[in-house]
Amino acid sequence: MSDADEYPAMMDMHARCVSIIANMWGAQKSEKAIGSATTGSSEAIHLGGLAMKRRWQEKRMAEGKDTSKPNIIMGANAQVALEKFARYFEVESRILPVSEESSYRLDPKLVKENIDENTIGVFVILGSTYTGHYEPVEEISNILDEFEKKTGHDIPIHVDAASGGFIAPFTHAKAGQKWDFELPRVKSINTSGHKFGLVYAGVGWIIWRDESYLPKHLIFELHYLGGTEESYTLNFSRPGAQIIAQYYNLIHLGFNGYRGIMENGLANARLLSRALEHTGWYRCVSDIHRKKGDLKYVPGKKQYDEGDTSADYNAGLPVVAFALTDEFKKDYPHVKQESVSNLLRAKQYIIPNYPLPPGEDKTEILRVVVRESLSLDMIDRLVTDICATTELLMKTDAVDLAAFQPGASASVEKTHANKGLKKEHKHKAQRPSSDGVYRTVC
Repeated sequence: MSDADEYPAMMDMHARCVSIIANMWGAQKSEKAIGSATTGSSEAIHLGGLAMKRRWQEKRMAEGKDTSKPNIIMGANAQVALEKFARYFEVESRILPVSEESSYRLDPKLVKENIDENTIGVFVILGSTYTGHYEPVEEISNILDEFEKKTGHDIPIHVDAASGGFIAPFTHAKAGQKWDFELPRVKSINTSGHKFGLVYAGVGWIIWRDESYLPKHLIFELHYLGGTEESYTLNFSRPGAQIIAQYYNLIHLGFNGYRGIMENGLANARLLSRALEHTGWYRCVSDIHRKKGDLKYVPGKKQYDEGDTSADYNAGLPVVAFALTDEFKKDYPHVKQESVSNLLRAKQYIIPNYPLPPGEDKTEILRVVVRESLSLDMIDRLVTDICATTELLMKTDAVDLAAFQPGASASVEKTHANKGLKKEHKHKAQRPSSDGVYRTVC
């Protein structure tokens, strides 16, 4: 992907992928969408954020205003790449806490309270890493529209659709509300081809709704081999195999092929969610298995009916985020979720246990990402093993459970104690906050 003149067919496939994905995301006929393949969503997010910062700077300089204090809005559930952008490119990150009330995602009310004339944009996530929830892009767009009417400040949205970008366009549930270029406020979108784009690792995509939203001075013209090549990525030389694979999938599977795969993944995720809640031991924090509009777990309440497609349920990623119920914790206080995760690892399952983002970090969840390769037989086996593991822990004495904790070797603990070290487990996602909003200034 470095010497366009040497690989014209490759560049044609690249251009076709950009065109297909742009149309998939609601590109408008009156605008000329532009985009590029990247090494993944992290690079794509940095490019989208950098374009927003440059456009903000250009406008402020043209108005003779200060450009030294840019800030960007994101939820505490944001993936680390979004925070890296702010730190690497010297932008204040206003990280807003999530809550159960906001479905563990960016809260539109807090967005309204934290935007100002120095806000270069808002990162909105289509598929939270923690729980799989889609953030309310349309609702946030409406808030920014109102802000512009009152103040004249135009704040764009960049949608981080690392996972949802290849799910929402194909499923009957879509994203629950508008999320793509159908909303004028959405200026750029990224996705990972190597997640639900079904390509092996090493490809992401960034699309701007119109070439006017990619500042010209970020585009480099190269003439290394006689012809003219434009480059606006952070990397230069990179493999083209993933782009060929992406083009093959788009053409070979087509819309109906992707729809079948994504709908099947959501159906399997719903099955796993229901099976876990039927045990009475677990509750699901994710809500794709519940009837549309029914977002919270209510013990004893029937919250789902059999529907033919995802249109009958809440929109989201095929992710199952679950936790032990309050009743279970009361009856078996010695059983810790971390022990469930550790014992399942011994059975070759990698099911992480971790705290939710700041704002709800006292709650820990286990998470399963349902890919197209997770069959019904595998789900049956997984549920059986989770139940067996849970029953084992229920029957195990609290003292014996200490052996399942990481670093629980008696000799190691004794050595640490002799050195005055305390055994503390702190998750990297736990971050201090000030007035409920975590802020960093570089």
